Amino acid sequence: MATACVMGLGSNFQRMVTVVSPKVSGSRVESSCSASSSSSSSGGGVACGSVGISGFVKGGGGGSFAAVSTTSTLKVLEFELVRGVRSQRRRRRKFVCLASSSAAETASAAVVKSFASEPEQLKGAREEIKKLLQEKYCHPILIRLGWHDAGTYDKNVAEWPRRGGANGSLRFSIELDHAANAGLVGALKLLEPVKEKFPDISYADLFQLASATAIEDAGGPKIPMRYGRRDTAGPEDCVNEGNLPDAGPPSPADHLRKVFYRMGLSDQDIVALSGAHTLGRSRPERSGWGKTVTKYTKDGPGAPGGQSWTPEWLKFDNSYFREIKAKRDEDLLVLPTDAALFEDPGFKEFAEKYAEDEAAFFTDYAQSHAKLSELGSEFSPPEGIYIDAEAPAGAKPEKFVAAKYSSSSEDNTSQGLSESMKDKIRAEYLAVGGSPDKPLQSNYFLNIILVVAALAILSYFLGYLS
Repeated sequence: MATACVMGLGSNFQRMVTVVSPKVSGSRVESSCSASSSSSSSGGGVACGSVGISGFVKGGGGGSFAAVSTTSTLKVLEFELVRGVRSQRRRRRKFVCLASSSAAETASAAVVKSFASEPEQLKGAREEIKKLLQEKYCHPILIRLGWHDAGTYDKNVAEWPRRGGANGSLRFSIELDHAANAGLVGALKLLEPVKEKFPDISYADLFQLASATAIEDAGGPKIPMRYGRRDTAGPEDCVNEGNLPDAGPPSPADHLRKVFYRMGLSDQDIVALSGAHTLGRSRPERSGWGKTVTKYTKDGPGAPGGQSWTPEWLKFDNSYFREIKAKRDEDLLVLPTDAALFEDPGFKEFAEKYAEDEAAFFTDYAQSHAKLSELGSEFSPPEGIYIDAEAPAGAKPEKFVAAKYSSSSEDNTSQGLSESMKDKIRAEYLAVGGSPDKPLQSNYFLNIILVVAALAILSYFLGYLS
């Protein structure tokens, strides 16, 4: 007998299934199994009980078993959850259920293996997040959540999810406990009711949706966001600590470049993204930086305290650059990495520009934020999901630069194609008749050969006649 626990089926429900002597028949596992539902304040649960099932699990829409395999410590039970009448179409979701002798261990380990977000649920979640922002004034912490999930990306690692990035791994305590993520558990708690209400979106998408929505709700630019990010499977996929930037390193400009260049970002991206500090406060009990309270933060909104970079720290504008440049108010925070933007020649060019031209800052920020939000992500479908009317008109296709994608570069800083370039190649492949499931039709290549042959014959006769 083995016990399997299913997580991620929505509303923080777990489904625990006791499988007795499974029999594999074709593509389906037939077994005698019992399940009954019970609730739990810590996330909900379903205990073994009275509802018999064979081949299908009742609840959450039902599902058909696909395979059972075992290891020395756990059994993996894979099934496809077939969702029926909603939206008048059948959709399949694949889950992995990890079964061990300890139900508690199983509950913390079982995770979604593959998750493509539902567009309508993304739209609904966005509206819920807007309500949350108006009630809690939590714009800064939601922006930080999205940034810190994406900011672990390492362009030198090709394999997903080992390369880090926007993959939802920040939901696991092993990564949430990193020093740079202090306080972000509060952001997860704020978003958990949204996830419960809209279970068919990935955590990776939820974090980035919340971040972009917070920017826009605070008066910032519209971010050209793409969704459909897959979630990591479990805490074993979290990257090691140390990939996020520090506030006060010995050489601030060099440190910023080391961190952001590792992500494939530029000096312009570094300065534009730094401008998001126009929102929020630094709390010394979390980061070790800033005052406990100032004239700008003593009355909130939200919990009072901390030190902000700008007087209106819930309004997105270019005041961060103006205040950092002026350094005229001791109640406003200036970190070493902030000051470096006007001290380093490479950064100063953009910082001066943004201090004078808010429209230019908004334009560049929107593009840099979108770029950051996709770092390391694996999309399903590969082209992503746009929840507005269409893909943003300003989105530019990636230019192919051979040196950038060479796997044999001397410094070994690139491995394989970028995700966006893979998408481009895939789209062109589909355009000429190929598909992910089958190679191109043979007559496609035959047509090319015939055209080349015709041109060769024509050239021969033209030469002969001349």
